[in-house]
Amino acid sequence: MYEIIQKQEMAKGTIVKFIVNAPKIAVKIKPGQFVIIRVNETGERIPLTVADVDPFSGTITIIFQVVGKSTALMRSLNAGDFFKDVVGPLGKAAHIEKLGTIIFVGGGTGIAILHHITKAMKLAGNYVIGIIGAREKEMLILEEEMNLLCDEMVITTDDGSYGQQGFVTQPLEKYLDERHDVKEVYAIGPIIMMKNVSNLTKKYGIKTMVSLNPIMVDGTGMCGCCRVTIAGSTKFCCVDGPDFEASEIDFDELEKRNTMYLKEEKDALLFSIK
Repeated sequence: MYEIIQKQEMAKGTIVKFIVNAPKIAVKIKPGQFVIIRVNETGERIPLTVADVDPFSGTITIIFQVVGKSTALMRSLNAGDFFKDVVGPLGKAAHIEKLGTIIFVGGGTGIAILHHITKAMKLAGNYVIGIIGAREKEMLILEEEMNLLCDEMVITTDDGSYGQQGFVTQPLEKYLDERHDVKEVYAIGPIIMMKNVSNLTKKYGIKTMVSLNPIMVDGTGMCGCCRVTIAGSTKFCCVDGPDFEASEIDFDELEKRNTMYLKEEKDALLFSIK
């Protein structure tokens, strides 16, 4: 049993942050890796990439968006409640090294995953530029935390309610036009956002890494739901990733796969509410 130490509802309650007591995982997990959570004995397995870790207190931080029955059940828990299972670390860790100038691009809940990697890259001695975005101001998360890590930071909102109006690709393109010392781009967010970032950075020949955690289901490679084509070969996001070089990904195939279970997720959530 894994105790929830702290709960915070973010973004109009649609995004939830939990700090969970998991000391054995906290001392081993690395940026980019994920855990599998099960709320109770009959609950489904939920893969979530860790947003932060405190090995001294033995806690991990997870942030998730409520999209279906299981995440709605998770949101109903409070500090002092327990998860039945928290298993990890799983997946391959992000490659952390000193490169120079790196631009980190985050959208939606992808900012949570980006945070842990940004933190490690900053500690490795890199110059960090952050670009984070959301549909509107109320949906933006981890602004303060990312601002502390970044040497420069730009915020965008689709509706212009905060920061620059537009998409994260716009300030990214401006940086790539004006700076010639960018060694790598790391982008994590909705698949369409990562696809657009990849299409942009290809023009500049800059290595771009993305995280494909959104399409994982069981997290062990057994279910096959997270199949993705990388450089013409089939890979599984949970065991071969979740991070991949963006230029090698078949994003068109990925977009189709990511929408396969939307109806079932919505039906399950409506049924649970009734």
